[in-house]
Amino acid sequence: MMDGDFRSAFVRDPMSLRQYPALVLNADFRPLSYYPLSLWPWQEAVKAVFLDRVNILAEYQEVARSPSREMRIPSVVVLKEYVKPQKRVAFTRFNLFLRDEFSCQYCGSKGDLTFDHVVPRARGGITSWENVVAACSPCNLRKGSKSLRNSGLSLKKPPRQPGSEEMRNLGRKFPPNLLHDSWLDYLYWDAELDA
Repeated sequence: MMDGDFRSAFVRDPMSLRQYPALVLNADFRPLSYYPLSLWPWQEAVKAVFLDRVNILAEYQEVARSPSREMRIPSVVVLKEYVKPQKRVAFTRFNLFLRDEFSCQYCGSKGDLTFDHVVPRARGGITSWENVVAACSPCNLRKGSKSLRNSGLSLKKPPRQPGSEEMRNLGRKFPPNLLHDSWLDYLYWDAELDA
């Protein structure tokens, strides 16, 4: 049974236990994804433990209680069965920005990003990895429906379809705002060490 202090604290702050996400690692001990970082709410991690789908590698100090059980909340779990990573990278706005490292491909600025068709749709350009780049609003407006040559702009790098491993490596450059100490050994274990 819950003690009175825990119950009253939980009632006063029902969001408190939502602050304990679990880092999810594949069976090879790599995160399922780096950006966004593969995290589960604590409830999903506990459920996976009871369904015998994961092993716990690290825990928070916080305890989850039920009428018959008490368990420290998992902070790092590893899947028991390997999940094969997707080879094809979905063409989404987020993945496009990640491929272009969240910077305008014309001027290099960061923030206030949109996307631009290198060959404008008005001139027969299609929406594809090979024709769309991240662009800041001023560069996008400057280019408009003109060709690159007529706009006076040039690309930092040519657009192309990224591979899944390339996207995983790019994602590692952009850690989330919250990195729990118990995750650090598992996030960068496959990184090359400095000599």
